[in-house]
Amino acid sequence: VQLVESGGGLVQPGGSLRLSCAASGFTFSSYYMSWVRQAPGKGLEWVSDINSGGRITYYADFVKGRFTISRDNAKNTLYLQMNSLKSEDTAVYYCNANRGAAQYWGQGTQVTVSS
Repeated sequence: VQLVESGGGLVQPGGSLRLSCAASGFTFSSYYMSWVRQAPGKGLEWVSDINSGGRITYYADFVKGRFTISRDNAKNTLYLQMNSLKSEDTAVYYCNANRGAAQYWGQGTQVTVSS
């Protein structure tokens, strides 16, 4: 089982990034997927969820209207489009796959928002 995040980097405030999470080794289309982040010196913070079919999404209040979660089950990939980025969005972003007792995590990708 593997989840590999990519797409992080350094971006100026107000900029955009698109994170990807490539899944392998399990039936991606059957899993509920999430993005979770961890800012420096802080704990894990939930960002967004998407159901297995991709039609139902949830967002933390602090990203509503700025971030969009999506998935392509044919490509076994999860995405997070991040717009209007703020300095407080600086964090390591992790993708998570969840199906009952089965839960998998990626290694994370660093997002730094700074001028």
